[in-house]
Amino acid sequence: MTRDREAFSALLEDSADDLYENAPCGYLSTMLDGHIAKVNGTLLRWLGYEREQLVGRLRFADLLSVGGKLYHETHFAPLLRMQGEVGGVALEMVAADGTRLPVLVNSTVKTGGDGEPLLIRTTVFDASDRRSYERELLRARQEAERERDEIRRLATTLQRTLLPPVLPAVPGVETATHYHHASPFEVGGDFYDLFPLADGRWALFLGDVCGKGANAAAVTSLTRYTLRSAAVYDPDPVAVLTNLNTVLNQEADTGYPRFCTVTFGVLTVEEDRCTLTLAAGGHPPGLLLRADGTVEYVEMPGGQLIGILPDARVVTTTVHLAAGDTFVLYTDGLIEARTGDTRYSEEQLLDFVSTLPPVSAAGAVDALVGLLERLGEGVEDDTAVLAIGVPGPPSP
Repeated sequence: MTRDREAFSALLEDSADDLYENAPCGYLSTMLDGHIAKVNGTLLRWLGYEREQLVGRLRFADLLSVGGKLYHETHFAPLLRMQGEVGGVALEMVAADGTRLPVLVNSTVKTGGDGEPLLIRTTVFDASDRRSYERELLRARQEAERERDEIRRLATTLQRTLLPPVLPAVPGVETATHYHHASPFEVGGDFYDLFPLADGRWALFLGDVCGKGANAAAVTSLTRYTLRSAAVYDPDPVAVLTNLNTVLNQEADTGYPRFCTVTFGVLTVEEDRCTLTLAAGGHPPGLLLRADGTVEYVEMPGGQLIGILPDARVVTTTVHLAAGDTFVLYTDGLIEARTGDTRYSEEQLLDFVSTLPPVSAAGAVDALVGLLERLGEGVEDDTAVLAIGVPGPPSP
């Protein structure tokens, strides 16, 4: 039994020596001045050195790259003296042939019974795979950022093609617009336009197609150019929206929803006043801001979405604007914004606009832009705003 215990003890001692010498990580012990006192076979194989080349001859810092030496002297060694241990430090060790080995280093100061430091024990882990993974992760992130920037650029470019770059100047009235992008990476379906008719009147429209992305952009383009073409042929708002409804219904078999909410109007300008003849399909009511500060919704009958049914019911509404009056159209991204657990409603919008003093078209749009900014991330959908106003008398 005694011989068995002695044999087992010898085996454990041999195993402990072998574990140190051939561990899956490098071990070295250094004197307090940094000179190497002991090193295991694993680290020697990694670096390509013989034991006698290191022990008593080189310091730990001598095995580091230039940057590693600087970091060792300015950070690693001072922290080790103050704390007694330093862990998880990424360094590069230089092998005998000059190649570099990325490593993670943990060092601990061994003290004697009196608490005085005796030597420094260091464990070295090969971080080559980790460094390769980090490089690949960085490459993938950079590629994703490039792709994201390209998607943003393409989405922005495509969105611009679906909106007029600037509105034409309409003599006798003031116009203003704003387009809020809920996401820079998706093409929204909101649209607006204002253009002259042959008889001296002006046509305008604002709407929102179903969905986002490339398919929504295709429907937006089709809708915008159909409205323009129909208005040239017959600008009557009922005829224009009926024509659009027919076109969208004809495209219904494409496998992608092709319908929209839209308001189309014809603007007749007179001295110090104008008249809007409007027709809508499923679109939110317009806001009428009077020169005396009163505000009201202008309901536009026609709750059916354009493109849903073969025979959409469309009727007209007439709005008269006098000097100082402003009429505002907007898409539902504004009144569907999240405010906590609820949605920003038409009633809240009316209350907000009622607090404004009499404003011009530009002033009304600026106020709504400020509202969108305050709602922040709650605005989950794109929002388009179009305002028409008759200038008031100049201030005294």
